[in-house]
Amino acid sequence: MPLLREEDRQHLIKEFEGLQNPVKLLMFTQELECQYCRETRMIAEEVANLSDAISVEVYNFVTDEEVAQQYGIDKIPAIAILRDGDEPKDYGIRYFGIPSGYEFSSLIEDVMMVSHGESGLSEATRSLVAGLTRPVHLQVFVTPT
Repeated sequence: MPLLREEDRQHLIKEFEGLQNPVKLLMFTQELECQYCRETRMIAEEVANLSDAISVEVYNFVTDEEVAQQYGIDKIPAIAILRDGDEPKDYGIRYFGIPSGYEFSSLIEDVMMVSHGESGLSEATRSLVAGLTRPVHLQVFVTPT
């Protein structure tokens, strides 16, 4: 049974027509003892099925440990959003936990931004970020309401 309502599916199909570059979702899961892994995988697969420009690769967090480490995945469920195609790029966008409720719209926005290669940041913010001299690890924590 699909998690997305038909109305939402149709809306997303139209939104995804504007994707400029292919996007790959790397889903990290585990068969046992993982709350929301199954649902998160279903979300990733349903989103990928809405556009030929979106693909999904599913990895087992335990048996594919090397891939998980490569993408900095240290907990599950997790989704890494990457630009694919001729100019692949990893912007470092990761989701840990299930992207449901309001977080689902953030997932969709990130798919769009990665495809366009555009963050939406103002020029002032871009200048500030360009002046950083060491890596910054940013995390946003969200709780369901």
